[in-house]
Amino acid sequence: MNNFFIKILVGAVVVASVMAAGSYYWRSETTPKQNTPTADYKNTTFLIEGVPVTLKNGAASTPAAPGSASTVETKYFGNELATDLNGDGREDVAFIVTQSGGGSGTFYYAVAAIKTEEGYVGSDGYLLGDRIAPQSTNLSQNLRHQRVVVFNYADRNVDEPMTTSPSIGKSAYLKIDPDTLRWGIVIPDFEGESDTK
Repeated sequence: MNNFFIKILVGAVVVASVMAAGSYYWRSETTPKQNTPTADYKNTTFLIEGVPVTLKNGAASTPAAPGSASTVETKYFGNELATDLNGDGREDVAFIVTQSGGGSGTFYYAVAAIKTEEGYVGSDGYLLGDRIAPQSTNLSQNLRHQRVVVFNYADRNVDEPMTTSPSIGKSAYLKIDPDTLRWGIVIPDFEGESDTK
């Protein structure tokens, strides 16, 4: 009977170890914090749709698929906001990049270059939309928000074709997780909202 319980305990420990290893592997593959720091934030590596993209002078060209002749073009767009995004006292930079490939879409992503002692490291990219019209990037004016970036842009109604000019004002309230360098969504003016630290 004791051997039976020992086997169950050993099995549980093995399963937990495998799960922990899998979780660590997943985080190491999807967390852009592992990137090598660079002196210029326009030469930083960002994680766009799970794929590392390294900008050089604000641009990158990568194969659309392994062995594919078509490429995905990622470019610095702008709308910069220089501010401390992770609370370490250093000035980071939040801005927008675009990505286009074989299709007709031009996708806009919010990214952040986090300043470390060694240089800038890139965040993941948060998809703002396809063929939108970016407006301004600023800090949230909500007193409960700390280090929350607001990306303002114009978009279309869901029933409008992509040929329609963007005219509907939208805002994405985002905050960087200092540990994973991933954007988190902040709901503005949420009733009963607790202070964001």
